[in-house]
Amino acid sequence: MPEITEELGSFEKIGVVTGESTHVEFYFAVEDEKMPQVWDYVVVPSNELIDGEEKRVLVLGQITSIIAYSPGLTEYVPYSVAEKLKEAEIIEPRNLAKVKILGFLHNGTVLMPRRTIYPGTYVYLAPDDILTEVYSYPEEEGLYIGNLITRPSVKVNLTIRGFRRHLAILAQTGAGKSYTAGVLLEELYKKGATVIVLDPHADYVFISKDPEGKKKVLKRVRVFRTLESTGRYTKEEIGHVETFEIKFADLSLEEIFTIAGINENWTNIMKAIEDALERLKNSSKNYTLDDLITALQTSDNNNALRALTYIKRLKKLKVFGDSTTPIGEFLQPQSIAVMDLSGLNDNVADYIAYKILSEAYNQRESGKYEYPIFILIEEAHRFIPKNQNTLSKRIVKKIAAEGRKFGVFLILVTQRPQKIDSDVLSQCNSQIIMRMTNPEDQKAVRMSAEQVSEDLLRDLPGLNVGEAIIVGEVTKMPVMVKIRKRMTKEGGADIDIVAKLREAMKAAEEYEKNLDNVIREELEKIKSIVEV
Repeated sequence: MPEITEELGSFEKIGVVTGESTHVEFYFAVEDEKMPQVWDYVVVPSNELIDGEEKRVLVLGQITSIIAYSPGLTEYVPYSVAEKLKEAEIIEPRNLAKVKILGFLHNGTVLMPRRTIYPGTYVYLAPDDILTEVYSYPEEEGLYIGNLITRPSVKVNLTIRGFRRHLAILAQTGAGKSYTAGVLLEELYKKGATVIVLDPHADYVFISKDPEGKKKVLKRVRVFRTLESTGRYTKEEIGHVETFEIKFADLSLEEIFTIAGINENWTNIMKAIEDALERLKNSSKNYTLDDLITALQTSDNNNALRALTYIKRLKKLKVFGDSTTPIGEFLQPQSIAVMDLSGLNDNVADYIAYKILSEAYNQRESGKYEYPIFILIEEAHRFIPKNQNTLSKRIVKKIAAEGRKFGVFLILVTQRPQKIDSDVLSQCNSQIIMRMTNPEDQKAVRMSAEQVSEDLLRDLPGLNVGEAIIVGEVTKMPVMVKIRKRMTKEGGADIDIVAKLREAMKAAEEYEKNLDNVIREELEKIKSIVEV
């Protein structure tokens, strides 16, 4: 943002500051016939002390509300008087706008003013080039997410550096959160990111294809599914699906205890399982879960039967096969690995999430994988619920707290922020918040994010589908964005109910037509028999 020289002469003046002002907000009287839009941007000149030097700067603000009023037409004026004033054309309508101060740029850094904006200061509509400078980043770190709602010509970029403190995408159903997550996946891919997607509803299985599903636009995308998964889409629709499975003999004792829900204090039960596994390992390296169950059933150890109760729970997971899918299949430079969890019950999906995330985290913690890993968790409230323990919750909380030290970053997507673990949500220092009308969900967002003000919460119900408020470390200033169009196909789009009902009507008509033909043919047969 330029320092003040002679540029103001080319700016569009739209008002003058009136009333009381502070360093965080001010009001201005709107110039006649220059009505701005709510959420549009303005600039005002101000003096600020920077590095001990007095400088003239442009302070950027966003219009949060506009009040139209008439001094003669108060809310207590009766209709008869109001009508006469209108007929006499002496209503004198006036407009007053409220502005939230966003800050000013100095050497690429956003600073907040320490001085108030003086009444009588002219207010100018912020030029597009200033807004472009504010919401842009160098090519190597900028992610093009969309355009300003009030300025479609101004592109908005996020900084990939902000993902180091994790990101949450929060919105009610149908507001466009999965679509937005798809845009982020496209941008992360362009930057060479390694991304793992946990996908409970198969929203991202087409991320490699163009919007029509005809051409592949992202080359290094792999979709995984368990042998038992029914899936939302067929393998033919997706194009290629790889099998994710785990060889039971590859599990460590600690993993078996964890997924079986065996408390670390139950030493006798743990010893019974350990002894049974030792016998199995001595006879074969390819033992199965069934082999362990048989070993416990035939054991002389008195605690074996107690252990059996917990080990039999693993039969429900249905992910154990002849070999283990190595984590290296998910971790490749500039790639997206989608774990399609559709068609699986919550316990199975939870275990798979735990297994993949734990191994991915260990790869980065140990230095075996050298590149950053981005983990997108759709329906995050299912994996890290509030006041409830799950297997995956353990590792997600660890990543939320320590992942940035090792280069593992979370992107949480949910329509129920009130149901997600508050400790994890509060670790997401950036939020993309879309339309949200539920007061409890709004409250959860407010409590988890310091940058979300009451003004922003008030605006959430007024957002249209595909519009978002973005706050936090991914952007220099809070911004209201219309999410750009995707270059890939969306898997989780709602069905076209009108078109489907039209198809249903045609199918019903065809059924009745065929039924009439069958009845007619049967009557003809009966008639021919009677005539004979």
